[in-house]
Amino acid sequence: MKNNFVTIITVFTFSFLNILCGQTINRYGTTAANFLEIGVGSEANAMGEAYVAVANDVSSIYWNPAGLSSLKKSSALFMIQPWFVDIDMLFAGGAMVIPKVGVIGLGITHLDYGEMEVTNLEYQDGTGEMFRASDVAASFTFSRKIVSWFSFGSSLKYINSNIWHSSASAFAVDLGVLVNTSFFSFTGNNKDGINIGMSISNYGTRMKYDGIDSYQPIDISEYEEGNYGDVAGQFRTSEWELPLIFRIGVSLKPIVTNKMDLIISADALHPNNNAESINIGASLDNKIPGFGEVSIRGGLKSGMKNLNTDDKDFGFATGAGLKLYFLNNKALTIDYTYKTMGILGNVQAYTVGIAF
Repeated sequence: MKNNFVTIITVFTFSFLNILCGQTINRYGTTAANFLEIGVGSEANAMGEAYVAVANDVSSIYWNPAGLSSLKKSSALFMIQPWFVDIDMLFAGGAMVIPKVGVIGLGITHLDYGEMEVTNLEYQDGTGEMFRASDVAASFTFSRKIVSWFSFGSSLKYINSNIWHSSASAFAVDLGVLVNTSFFSFTGNNKDGINIGMSISNYGTRMKYDGIDSYQPIDISEYEEGNYGDVAGQFRTSEWELPLIFRIGVSLKPIVTNKMDLIISADALHPNNNAESINIGASLDNKIPGFGEVSIRGGLKSGMKNLNTDDKDFGFATGAGLKLYFLNNKALTIDYTYKTMGILGNVQAYTVGIAF
């Protein structure tokens, strides 16, 4: 049964990649809450976001809920990622291992756009008022190993966006599976062979902004004199889909020794608001007995343009990580990422995690 299932997954993987390279349809700017597309966790970002088949820490809440079942101990993770134009992104998450049940997790993502000046047609240089905008998403995740080589996970997510006095909210579901195989495993263990991961993120309700900012006085007959020009009116806003993302990926450990592990991975993405893309990444983990691990990572992320054209846009990512063992194998991890974002510039991310 296992071999048949893995064969089906493998065929589906290559079929999807074949379809992927022929897609030409784009839907730029057709979704709301696009902050949900910003990846969390410095390790995943440093690997070019090729992480759906690698996911094995608290950041799995974002990449692939099934990966949360790989945790052996309860863990917590905190990330800060200064974004462009003084935008700050924060992620905080935790996971609890419940023996014979599974792993439950909670993750919160917050994006703060900072303080901005209010402008209008009459005062285009500013009215003197200031306003703020922010986005937040909270996820509750459950993950479980159905059998030793197959894991399943799902998340229920609440999303909220605020712009001054207006806001919008939505609910969404994330689903993920992770398959461990012994194919090309140099140790014979499933975890060291080809891993296949799939996830669907942000399948949910639409978002529609509403608030007192949409209420404005309207002159229903501005070319007639003597009429009442301050009739209460409201701008009707449209509903927008969430950025639905389908990810499928593979990973492999071509080097597994007592001193180091090498992981290589590749993901294919099919979003509902952009062109398809492929990400690739690698991580070299050096083991230091009695101390921990030192990791070096790198990746390449295809950009906003279609893979089937000659005009492609790629972003490079790199980073490093340090894992320290203390107090009966408790672990503290510190990770850093530097990645290029084309004309937008460069972004850095800092992550601290603990397993206890």
